[in-house]
Amino acid sequence: MEFRVLGPVEVRRDGRRVALSGAKLHTVLAALLVAREEVISDERLCRLLWGWAPPATVSAQLYTYVSRLRKILGDDVLIDRRPPGYAMSIGNATLDLNEFEKLALGGREALLAEDFEKAGELLRGALTRWNGTPFANATEYLADAEAPRLTEARAVTLEHRIAADLALGRHEQITGELTGLVAEFPLRERIRCQLMTALCRSGRQADAIHLYHHGRAVLADELGVNPGEELQATYRALLEGTLDRRPRTAAVPAGPRRVAAGRADGAPAMLPPDTVDFTGREPELELLCRALAPDAQSTGRPRRVLVTGMAGLGKTALAVHAAHRCRRHFPDGQLYADLRAPDGTPRHPTRVLRGLLRALGPMDDVPVAEDQDQLVRLYRERTRGKQLLIVLDNASGAAQLGPLLPNTPEPAVLVTGRTALPTVAGAHTVALAPLAPRDSLELLSAAAGPARVASAPGAASSIVEHCAGLPLALRIVGTRIAARPHSTPDRLAGRLADPVTRLRELHSGDLDVHSSLLPSWRALDAEVRSVFPALAALGPQPFPAADAAMSLGLPEVEAERLLEALADAALLEVSGADERGQPCYLFHPLVRLFALSLGEGAVPDRGTAARTEHNRRLTHRP
Repeated sequence: MEFRVLGPVEVRRDGRRVALSGAKLHTVLAALLVAREEVISDERLCRLLWGWAPPATVSAQLYTYVSRLRKILGDDVLIDRRPPGYAMSIGNATLDLNEFEKLALGGREALLAEDFEKAGELLRGALTRWNGTPFANATEYLADAEAPRLTEARAVTLEHRIAADLALGRHEQITGELTGLVAEFPLRERIRCQLMTALCRSGRQADAIHLYHHGRAVLADELGVNPGEELQATYRALLEGTLDRRPRTAAVPAGPRRVAAGRADGAPAMLPPDTVDFTGREPELELLCRALAPDAQSTGRPRRVLVTGMAGLGKTALAVHAAHRCRRHFPDGQLYADLRAPDGTPRHPTRVLRGLLRALGPMDDVPVAEDQDQLVRLYRERTRGKQLLIVLDNASGAAQLGPLLPNTPEPAVLVTGRTALPTVAGAHTVALAPLAPRDSLELLSAAAGPARVASAPGAASSIVEHCAGLPLALRIVGTRIAARPHSTPDRLAGRLADPVTRLRELHSGDLDVHSSLLPSWRALDAEVRSVFPALAALGPQPFPAADAAMSLGLPEVEAERLLEALADAALLEVSGADERGQPCYLFHPLVRLFALSLGEGAVPDRGTAARTEHNRRLTHRP
């Protein structure tokens, strides 16, 4: 049996297409496939099927779709009910996405080994797995959530395949293809560099120069940024006559790993792409870079850095940006692992360890059984003595993080999490706060385009105020403004001004303030969850434990325990002290709206958020 998602979602048995009816059924199948045998929650399935307007019969309809799939796919495929959702195992069946990723990885490794013929063959094989727009016959909600990352993976694989062709001297054969790709991906600077190189090798220097200036104008108009380092370096080499005019005549066979220019060939490079328009956080960034850089005076002491803060403050963006800045200090490579699953639950350390070990070398000696102790031993053996940077993103606690820490001082570890973690005791800790208004406006301008923001200064100021310094909210609003060139920012600013609709508006594609806060809320004890909305009703000003105790009808010491639990979960801030010297607590404005949207016993969806806030307004109306 074959499954396909790199185009219309399809199932084929013995070469014949299996009939599936309706976008909803295709969506459930595709969602289960891309989850790769991990649990996909009912809530996420609901979002991928109906967006923010689910029917009242959600559970029944989900059950019906899964039952239909089980009947159609038969015994070869296992779909299990695993609370809070479903997981699917495809057994011996194939998935085009798995084949694409396997071939693309092999092609990248061959490219690093300078075996260009093999690289080109593997990368071309990977690209043949594509059959159109991913999830073309599924819902738009699934396509918006999953297609962008797959499209990005295809574009990167194209770049690698073209690099192999250029290394083999095929510049004349691929110039036409590259011209079309630049038109398709005008903001991808590497493809533009490759076309400039091909034109230069073909004796068309003037066309290559024109191509650079056109790209510079496009980047300025679309993103408000200058060309990146690679594009500028290609242009300088073109002007200086040093751009590689003569390709290699033969592939260099793969051999032992060599170190050149401070970097190990074939070293893992798992960091996510850097944020092109990263804005603000200069003091925090400087502190991170200082803490990660090798220091002769602290030889023998582990370098561990922790970035903390509430959801949406940009911990991951800051950590990845700092990691890219510090890459030169880590010639043995960079590892990255997201410790949170797509549904917000913590990933088990054994799954994370397998991914890291796969990047560190052959898997021949890695046990098939889920033996965590053995995996930890191998992981620490392979990281021992190496100048590695290990980024562990979205850590949830000591039990998850402990097995992922190396036991020698040479690798540096950068961890992000919502609260302080005892496992990284002694680490440099950077606690993020909301952005200042000036930095918020700069981030909004970078995301929306400077001209759009400058044309509506009043609306921009209102948007900054309503986003309350939360980078995620600012980037969402900026993205929405940029995507609607014929709509003024004033209209969106007006919709954000209403607390009833504010959280609903802070949503764009897979970015969503409401959803980003849900994992923190779900991780709370039931007792703490139950008082969360009532505490938010105390208002937007700082309040002491005594006020919370009066509101909840509890002793002050018990109320303070609940408040501290919320502070530990980064859902509440400690803000100064009252006249008795007792700590005061403060809700971030958007966290407070989120808390009010929940209500006692409510399902945390957007419709509930709007209704709860509306009812609260009516109750408090003079």
